[in-house]
Amino acid sequence: MVMTDTASLSDLPAIKAAMRHEMAERRRDAAARAAPSAGEIARNHFLSSIPLHDGAIVSAFWPLPDEFDTRPLMYALHERGHPIGLPVVEKRGLPLRFRIWAPDTPLVRGNFNVETPSKESPECVPEILVVPLLAFDRQGYRLGYGGGFYDRTIAGLRAIGPTLAVGYAYAGQEIDAVPHDETDAQLDWIVTERDALRIAR
Repeated sequence: MVMTDTASLSDLPAIKAAMRHEMAERRRDAAARAAPSAGEIARNHFLSSIPLHDGAIVSAFWPLPDEFDTRPLMYALHERGHPIGLPVVEKRGLPLRFRIWAPDTPLVRGNFNVETPSKESPECVPEILVVPLLAFDRQGYRLGYGGGFYDRTIAGLRAIGPTLAVGYAYAGQEIDAVPHDETDAQLDWIVTERDALRIAR
């Protein structure tokens, strides 16, 4: 549902918060039911569908428990010569920054328990963002974790150049409609173990 009137806009944070609890449970169930090969299957969907020019910089995320496993994709992209960035959460209200990851890069635990390269790793500006989520719909809206980090980051990157945002999730995380307003950034693609969905604009 799209929030348009003043009352609905004021209700949106509470609506999203309640939905997060429900969708976190659904994602746990999807993760438990997923085939061991789900990450490899989604990787193949990504590589066969997402437009990647040589050397394109791609950001991913080191998966938290129950998040879809991006590591098969990260290793495959690295082997193909794509620099990989992992997100750094500095503090609330700011967009994400990204530091270069490679298979031999040591990771440290940052804010919100996010695994990220240390400060010794150089920063990068991704052209393609692989984005975690709790729920998605076929209009390209995602239910995130409530901090707004990816919405700010995607908006900022799109303001300076072409940027693709790719949701990466279990097929079971799809819902009919994610509540949203004008601050919620639309995804360009959604990749699951079932398929790669291009979002019509």
